[in-house]
Amino acid sequence: MASRRDFLKATAGAGAAAAAGLGTARPLLGAPAVLRGTATPVSVASGNGLEAVATAIRVVDGGGDTLEAVVEGVNIAERDPGDSSVGYGGLPNLDGVVQLDSSVMHGPSRGAGAVACLEGIKTPSRVAMDVMRYTDHVLLVGKGAQRFAVSMGHDIEDLLTERSRRRWIEWRATMSDRDDYLTPEETGHGNSEPFEDEDDYGLGILDSHDGVRPQGTINCNVIDRNGAISGVTTTSGLAWKVPGRVGDSPIVGAGLYVDNDVGACGSTGRGEAVIKTCGSHSVVELMRAGMSPTDACLEALRRIVTFTVEPRLQRDDGRPSFNVNYYAVNKNGDYGGAAIWSGARFAVCDGGDSRHEDSAYLFERNG
Repeated sequence: MASRRDFLKATAGAGAAAAAGLGTARPLLGAPAVLRGTATPVSVASGNGLEAVATAIRVVDGGGDTLEAVVEGVNIAERDPGDSSVGYGGLPNLDGVVQLDSSVMHGPSRGAGAVACLEGIKTPSRVAMDVMRYTDHVLLVGKGAQRFAVSMGHDIEDLLTERSRRRWIEWRATMSDRDDYLTPEETGHGNSEPFEDEDDYGLGILDSHDGVRPQGTINCNVIDRNGAISGVTTTSGLAWKVPGRVGDSPIVGAGLYVDNDVGACGSTGRGEAVIKTCGSHSVVELMRAGMSPTDACLEALRRIVTFTVEPRLQRDDGRPSFNVNYYAVNKNGDYGGAAIWSGARFAVCDGGDSRHEDSAYLFERNG
């Protein structure tokens, strides 16, 4: 009979052997993971990411790191006061406070960083990158995330613009007819702006391509010519949300997932549905099993449909009353985007001008 010491020595040896193989990240037995040494640089993003994908390709073509490329790309939207769903100018929570979420993943180093409920910092994607680079953690939240951001040199600023503040005030006035808040029409001192559907649950402006600038959570992924992959997702989340609400964007495996041996995926839309199905991770694993990016996105969306059993989240025909979008690229540089409902588009750049392409979908919007 082997002694306990012999047993421990044998198991320690097995553990060391296993650890030695971790760096290769070999695919599961029998899974035809996409493996390639070089690829045409490609960046794919949500519909509001035309400038982001162009920036990402410019950075990697200049020899820059893939993570710096996508973060620099989404910083454009984060700093834009006209985009009411990301960063500065993002619509606030129920209390009128802008709380931002973001995550990043760096394929070559297997690194990840994220922040949630971050207040007062225009570019949460940069704070998420700092979490990855300068801590042993993956996710920081709330006041702790803000203190960390300040320690890294980020300035605290007021993220409410006059437009977003006014929209919050008017929304508050329409919440109930049993409080003392009134709309300008009710007081006789002006007219309210019509509310646009810009939140994470909507089917409207997020997917629009009829001349209205698309807005919403922004995801951006890129692969360079050497096959290095990175991704980022960033948002101000659901407008008028319960303070402290966290969507899928800062959750690794939900709103973003990158495996440098396979590909990357990110999401926009109803974050709760993506979280419950580990959405972006599911897409990457489906690509590992041999699916194209588009087919993998569609299959992950079918899982959301299956999981959506609450009547309050269903239309009369039983289909989801919300939308979710996925954006994916694999190791070969193949890319795709898909949504639950028709009409969505995504941004892509593969060396020429950035452009919109139609997303695949499960259901016709008017079906």
